[in-house]
Amino acid sequence: MLKARTIPLFAFYTGLVAVSTLVFTIYVPATRGYFNIGESAVYIVALLAGPYAGAFAGGVGSMIADLILGYFFFAPATLVIKGVEGGVLGLLAGRRPQLTPRYWRLLSLLVGIVLSSSIYLIGTAYYVGASEISLGLPGFGASFTVNMTHALWALVGLIAGAIVVLISFMARPEVGWLVLSAAASGFFMVLGYYLYEEFVLGYVALAEVPFNVGQVLVGITIAIPAYNSLRALQRTK
Repeated sequence: MLKARTIPLFAFYTGLVAVSTLVFTIYVPATRGYFNIGESAVYIVALLAGPYAGAFAGGVGSMIADLILGYFFFAPATLVIKGVEGGVLGLLAGRRPQLTPRYWRLLSLLVGIVLSSSIYLIGTAYYVGASEISLGLPGFGASFTVNMTHALWALVGLIAGAIVVLISFMARPEVGWLVLSAAASGFFMVLGYYLYEEFVLGYVALAEVPFNVGQVLVGITIAIPAYNSLRALQRTK
C-alpha cells in the first residue's frame, strides 16, 4: 500500500512521464503510432525511485499521453508494456554485480561504442529524409519538417557514445550496468508493442520496431547522464 507521503511523488513522476512523452513526437504512418522521448523519463524515474515508481509512472504516465494524443487503441497495451519496462529497470538497477572499476570502465567503453554504432545504423536505415516533427504540448506546440542526413546521424551517434564513456570515466564506473539494464528493460517494450500490433491490432508490426529501438537509445542517452547528475546533487546536500 502506498504511504501518504509517496502519493505526491508518484503523481509528480507520472506527470513527468506524460509530459516528456507529449513534448516531442514523430508520427509513424505504417503502424499509426508515434516516436517519442518518454523513455528518458521512465528510465530516470525507475533509476531514482525504484521498480514500483518506475512501473506506475511508466505505465500510467505513458497511457495518459496516448489518450491525450488520441491513440486510444494503444493505451491499454501501453499501460502494461511501459509499466513492465519501468519495473524491470528499477529491479535490475538495484542489483548491480560487484566488479572492479577497471572492468566497469571497459564495459562502459564497449556499451558506448555499441550505442553510437546502433544510433547511426538505425538512424540511417530508417530515418533518412524529410521527417515531420512536433514540439510542445498538443494545441500549444509547432510542427515542422527536418531533413535527416547520414552526417547528422553520425554526429548524434558520436555524441551519444561519447557522453556514456565520459560519464563512466568521470563519474561512477557502474554506468555500464545502468545502460545494460535500460537496454534490457527496453527489450521488453520493443517486444511488447511488436506482439500487440502483430496479434491484436493486425498492423505491420515490424515497421515500428526500429522506431521503438530508437526510443530506447534516445532514452538511455538522456536518462543516464541526467540520473548521474541528479545523484551527484543529492550527495552534495
